[in-house]
Amino acid sequence: MPGTLAAFALPLGELRDGDLELRLKTTGPHGVHKVPAYRFRMVHRVSGEELGQINLRIASTRHIEMYAGHIGYSVLAAHRGHRYAARSVRLLLPLARSHGLDPLWITCDPENFASRRTLELAGAEFVEVVSVPKDCVIHQNGHLEKCRYRLPAGASQDLPQP
Repeated sequence: MPGTLAAFALPLGELRDGDLELRLKTTGPHGVHKVPAYRFRMVHRVSGEELGQINLRIASTRHIEMYAGHIGYSVLAAHRGHRYAARSVRLLLPLARSHGLDPLWITCDPENFASRRTLELAGAEFVEVVSVPKDCVIHQNGHLEKCRYRLPAGASQDLPQP
């Protein structure tokens, strides 16, 4: 059943793309958004160096679809420019699909042009900019608007080459 902790019994499959590997860090309720989530480390397959992190929230609530998104990611500053975030998003599509998430909704701040480009490279389609309600934890943390992107979970996993 999508959105339940029992769903973590699903096999992860291979989460690799060239020099990038996603390694499961934890599963359980997301600390801020209070929905079941997988948390992964982005790791360089050869060196083992951590490149960043990504999480997949496996529930579809209004809060997730409108403001938080099913996926959240960050790449360490020293490793930006290698499309690790876009590649990681694509690697999570089969897992999202196995949880019945289709489409995925992913959000970012309107002024975060790097994240917006990441979502475009991952194949997500810009839908709209929404105002975050004042009573939402996201608004209370200083994020007044969010860009909403839609990504079909059945999309091809291949990224266009630079």
